[in-house]
Amino acid sequence: MANHEGQLYVFVGSYAGIGDNGVQVFTFDEDSGSLTLRHQYDGLSNPTFLNVDAARARLYAIADYTNESGKKAGEAVSYTIDKETGALAELNRAATTDSTTCHVQRDVHSRFLTFTSYHGGMIGLSKIQGDGSIGPILDVAQHVGSSTGIDPQDKPHPHSSFYSPDGRFLFVQDLGLDRIVSYIVDAEAGKLVKHNETEIHAGAGPRHFAFHPEGRFAYVINELDSTVTAFRYDAEGGILTKIETVSTLPDGFEGENGCAEIAISRDGKYVYGSNRGHDSIVVYQADPDNGSLRTVQHISTEGGHPRHFALTPNGNYLIAANRDGNNLVSYKVDEGNGTLSFTGLTAQASKPVCVVPVYLEI
Repeated sequence: MANHEGQLYVFVGSYAGIGDNGVQVFTFDEDSGSLTLRHQYDGLSNPTFLNVDAARARLYAIADYTNESGKKAGEAVSYTIDKETGALAELNRAATTDSTTCHVQRDVHSRFLTFTSYHGGMIGLSKIQGDGSIGPILDVAQHVGSSTGIDPQDKPHPHSSFYSPDGRFLFVQDLGLDRIVSYIVDAEAGKLVKHNETEIHAGAGPRHFAFHPEGRFAYVINELDSTVTAFRYDAEGGILTKIETVSTLPDGFEGENGCAEIAISRDGKYVYGSNRGHDSIVVYQADPDNGSLRTVQHISTEGGHPRHFALTPNGNYLIAANRDGNNLVSYKVDEGNGTLSFTGLTAQASKPVCVVPVYLEI
């Protein structure tokens, strides 16, 4: 049974044309694991990634548009969320970077948004206004260099940004550089100040990142060589130190694969990653003392190209978004061993890229 006051909504972003319903809102039944479509919205080109501020009932979506010079560029859209129905109402739109974006992140104090541009090799910083709308771009950090020199690692390709648990540091995963680049946000000046770089092995392609809930460890999923790298985290200095790298694939798999999302259970005992090609979720048990990982399960995502997934806030379910399967799939999480079991339930969604389950307290 559900153990939380409030409705669990699932917000979905996708690849879409302006006339398509690129942003969708579902309700989630925590007794059965079923998803029911409640609202859908057009008017955005490729609103692929979302961020939801549940406390203030605001949703932020990235999108792209054609600027005055005829070039594709990034913009972001803010929405208010009706807590009783989950319905969205557009608040404002703002330009983000001079190239298209693939990820949006909000800092732990809900003061700033950071936008990651894979194709532009840059990160944009914007202020969140008092009403939750998006302010003008404050700063842009441009990455330079390359890793292997072979496409896509012949130029910078930052893929995501994640704040440290205390909000002091911003970690940017750059697939093209095989590095995690960290910044400090100078709140007074509105600037991204480079702090440090953590080198990943050549050919890894770091994509998404997750901190252990206790803040002592962190994990990055590497898109290009289908691995996860575990780190110790020095919170005072904002420094990552490598522990180990493990495969996301079962022994003997020889097909093509690329990884996408990574997440950690709220008790820190289990780490989850998605395989695109093998089309599976890998489940690891995390050692509570040293942060190392032991593979415990691979389970089919019941659809092609699981570009994203998320655990529900209470950790009882995992929802996978299959871009090529055009579906959302729910799994029950075994609290005792972290393993997943398919509920048998799916929901149709065109080319989903991001799934965000949140409670909205009424």
